[in-house]
Amino acid sequence: MTPLTPDNIESLAVTAIRAAAYLDACDDGAKAIRLDPRYYQACGKLLREIFVLLDPSQYFPVLLDQSAAARETAEALRIGRLIDISRLGYYPELTVVLNRAAV
Repeated sequence: MTPLTPDNIESLAVTAIRAAAYLDACDDGAKAIRLDPRYYQACGKLLREIFVLLDPSQYFPVLLDQSAAARETAEALRIGRLIDISRLGYYPELTVVLNRAAV
């Protein structure tokens, strides 16, 4: 994978901010925002993918402070990683079965 340039990171930051803002506005019931379920879902997926690519606590600390959607997404990813680690360490048979089912 090619390393990200500062311009790439800046573009991803702007995208993450816009996605989180839409999610927050919809979740807060803003009257000026019309909820589009597909766009809402796309914003959530996009925010998740950006946070998988770049550590949100390192690259987006202000966004995490200001956006409930960003915090929830980062927390969900953190919990998912903990589950993966626990599953591998404590439930190796379950890991084998889940890997077979995923294929």
